Amino acid sequence: MEFRRLNILDLKSLLELYRQLDKNDEQSLFEQSERVWREIEDDPNIQYFGAIENGKVVSTCYAVYIPNLTRGNRGICFIENVVTDKQYRNCGLASKVIDMAVSFAKDRHCYKVILQSGAARTEAHRFYEHVGFDGASKKAFDMRLE
Repeated sequence: MEFRRLNILDLKSLLELYRQLDKNDEQSLFEQSERVWREIEDDPNIQYFGAIENGKVVSTCYAVYIPNLTRGNRGICFIENVVTDKQYRNCGLASKVIDMAVSFAKDRHCYKVILQSGAARTEAHRFYEHVGFDGASKKAFDMRLE
């Protein structure tokens, strides 16, 4: 098993794994996703991390560093799209991938890391609390834009 930052060569496998994240998510054409990936690669504040087995991304998350004018100008890191392939769950892969994202945040001297999870995903919530996130410290709100 290899743990590393993802690159363009991982994109097809990453998109396949994302199908397990949300069955209702509309998949874009590969060419469109490839253009978005190029934008991501050009931005050092966005990093995708993964566990790769035989060239296949089996666990992943991404982290976004956001500069901040409070807390002594220490930034915030936002972690999103945490997913592990069904066949590889409960093996510690997501913990290691999240650790990579947290290290990314620490390297940028962030004062906190934010991770959101669907309100009904109680099993995932227990996992996030197990790896150090506090599910009771804040209340998150989102606004879906059509």
